[in-house]
Amino acid sequence: MKPKKIIIIIISVVAVLGLIWYFFLRNKEKPVVVTTEKPEIGAISTSVTATGTIQPVDTVIVGTQVSGTISVLYADFNSVVKKGQLLAELDKTLIQATVDQAKASLAQAQSNQQYQSANFNRQKQLYATGSISKAEYDLALNSYQVAAASVNNTKAQLRSAERNLSFTQIYSPIDGVVLGRSVNIGQTVAASFNTPTIFTIAKDITKMQVQAKVDEADIGNVVKGQRSTFTVDAFIDDTFNGTVKEIRLQPSISSNVVTYSTLIDAPNDDKKLKPGMTASIVIYTKEIKDALLISAQALKFSPDSSLSKTYEIIPDPALRKGKKGKGTQQKKAAAEETVVTPASYVWLVQGQKLVQKQIKIGLNDNTHVQVLEGLSNTDVVATGAEIATAATQAAASSPFMPQRPKRR
Repeated sequence: MKPKKIIIIIISVVAVLGLIWYFFLRNKEKPVVVTTEKPEIGAISTSVTATGTIQPVDTVIVGTQVSGTISVLYADFNSVVKKGQLLAELDKTLIQATVDQAKASLAQAQSNQQYQSANFNRQKQLYATGSISKAEYDLALNSYQVAAASVNNTKAQLRSAERNLSFTQIYSPIDGVVLGRSVNIGQTVAASFNTPTIFTIAKDITKMQVQAKVDEADIGNVVKGQRSTFTVDAFIDDTFNGTVKEIRLQPSISSNVVTYSTLIDAPNDDKKLKPGMTASIVIYTKEIKDALLISAQALKFSPDSSLSKTYEIIPDPALRKGKKGKGTQQKKAAAEETVVTPASYVWLVQGQKLVQKQIKIGLNDNTHVQVLEGLSNTDVVATGAEIATAATQAAASSPFMPQRPKRR
């Protein structure tokens, strides 16, 4: 075979193989499409998170003012009590003996007073007739006054002993529920400088409060009256609502972390919340209900060269004008030492065009952004770019695909 024919055959084979690779084996470049969304009306908020503890709004510690041995208990844990209800009694033997002793001393003092009164009257008559001296009269008067004072002193001692006797019966000062009982029957309690605790009573467990520990970096945004929600581990699927009631000024420092106690009202009509539960709290510092919203990722989107094959990219005209005088503006800004807030931009999809648009934004919760100016709910905003697939192309072209529900 001639060399010329061999060369022709080789070239033909290579050409056929090249055509096969080009049309059948080559990985075709897939087009890049833009993911879009329309601004929607919805709610947006900024919030502060914290942890805290559930506790009753009002708790009273019931103790005893006298020492003694517990003889009877009429209430226990979780007992529902009324104001004035008898809760416990101390052994009255010793205090009753003190009362009896005071009564006997009073009887003795009263008897002596009667004698001294009669003696004084006799001495008074004798002194009037000149039968006794002035010294004898003064002595009788003094004895009578001492006897009268002794009666008053003994009456005071009796009242004190009777009062101490009444303290052996311990009554509830409020309507509520017994949270804790610190003594048992037969236990001796000693009332000295510190009143011994017998019962701990919560006034109303249908009205609880959460004592939240808010970090110092967040406390500046928290004010009284703000709405709050929280969850507890016991009812992880339930969300409880509350309102900020008080922000205490005294700081708490632990491991160089400064927190402030913030009290949150927590209605507890179903009595699910129990004292001591740990709560995960969200305090809404700002809330807007009917706001025009776009995704936060729309602010981060910027078209690259891969999209220029499919879309005509049109930057914002004002931005292009600013670039021309960039050096002059930078010098002026440096001279005046002013801080300029960077503008926010999004890209609108208009047919086969990507048009940059400057907008004014409000709240940003890192998921959605409130748009104050520059957009309407009919605009189509670009949020990202991805390689087109059969599914994405069908979704983009088919009018029968389900639409994402609105946030309203």
